[in-house]
Amino acid sequence: MKNRYEGLLILNVKGNDEGAKEVIDRLEADFKKDGAVIEQVQKMGQRQFTYASGDLSGGFYVNIVFQAEPTFIHKMQTKLKLDEQVYRQHYLRLAAVKAA
Repeated sequence: MKNRYEGLLILNVKGNDEGAKEVIDRLEADFKKDGAVIEQVQKMGQRQFTYASGDLSGGFYVNIVFQAEPTFIHKMQTKLKLDEQVYRQHYLRLAAVKAA
């Protein structure tokens, strides 16, 4: 049974919004390839961090709502941890949508 999740990804695109589109497209393809059904992708744009971390002062924020098996989250976290363009990732399980 698939659960609904919300994923917040902070991308390290060094202020290049065009580069963010390519990364987001690649991440969407990865999610789908691993069995997720994407409901919504919200591009929230470039934002500055309150506290600078090393040489990175901000990131491109993306919110993804999707459905996936429970094992998907651990698999995706492990995979994206190795991706240099994904600075941070956070996932939250959402309540199921009730049929109308």
